[in-house]
Amino acid sequence: MRLGVTGASGFVGGAVCRAAVERGWEVRAFGRRPSVEPGHVGGAPYTSWDLLGDRSRLPEVDAVVHCAGSVTDWGAPSAIWAANVDGTRNAAAAFPEARFVHVSTASVYDPFLPTVMATEDRAPARGYVNAYGASKAAAEGVLDRAVVLRPHAIYGRGDTTLLPRVLGAVRGRRLLAVGDGRQRISLTSVDNLVQACLLAAAGPVERGVFNVTDAEPVVLDDALRAILRERGIDAEPYYLPLALVEPLAVVAESAFRLLGRARPPRLTRYAVGHLAVERTLDITAARDRLGYRPAATSFAGAADW
Repeated sequence: MRLGVTGASGFVGGAVCRAAVERGWEVRAFGRRPSVEPGHVGGAPYTSWDLLGDRSRLPEVDAVVHCAGSVTDWGAPSAIWAANVDGTRNAAAAFPEARFVHVSTASVYDPFLPTVMATEDRAPARGYVNAYGASKAAAEGVLDRAVVLRPHAIYGRGDTTLLPRVLGAVRGRRLLAVGDGRQRISLTSVDNLVQACLLAAAGPVERGVFNVTDAEPVVLDDALRAILRERGIDAEPYYLPLALVEPLAVVAESAFRLLGRARPPRLTRYAVGHLAVERTLDITAARDRLGYRPAATSFAGAADW
């Protein structure tokens, strides 16, 4: 199997490269950074490639796992849109004969309502709170021949988003969270996502949309306590009502935009709504059609992430 991986310099792309190399696949890694440590991509040849710029002659591959794109919920909408929509279109066009696996997101589901064991036909939504969800939904729409994977809240070794955000909410002996702690959530370990990527790259289906999460949803409070325990942090989750926090997030976003801040505020509507209500996905299609066999949610070893 000859596999190309875009976004290989990132969290998920690097993990896909390493796992594919371990399987003995011939891997070509592509990323926007000028270079990466060879170990990050499993020693695969790495090519710096901006999907919005010119491309040199690319090697022939049997399949592409497209992990590149903007993952921020804060920033210029035009830049996020370009990275996620134009970048996806350009990546697919660059490999017209290859099987194309697109790593999307569960943020394509309706952000204004709880997501309760959502099936794949529940997206796109009528509206989104930011350019990230809207652009990822639009990116799915530009593909006419692809396997689309929708993970939710990816975590694991090398995580640059979920774990840092959780740890950043610790104040003294409190971990500030929103909701009541009893809401169920589907999480996706990077190992489970990598398994789905490689299954999709090798077959047995050539197109389709699949939710990709851990084996079963977990209760938010249980997940937060497990993270604190594994990290050795002496703190307890402390829950604030959504009705109180959401207006504060709107104010914070408005103030940061007026000030022209490049960094996001600690409170954004996207971050608040992400785990404040139930966010669970039905993964029956991935199990039945991809042969996906995910492990349960686990934060074992999180002290070293």
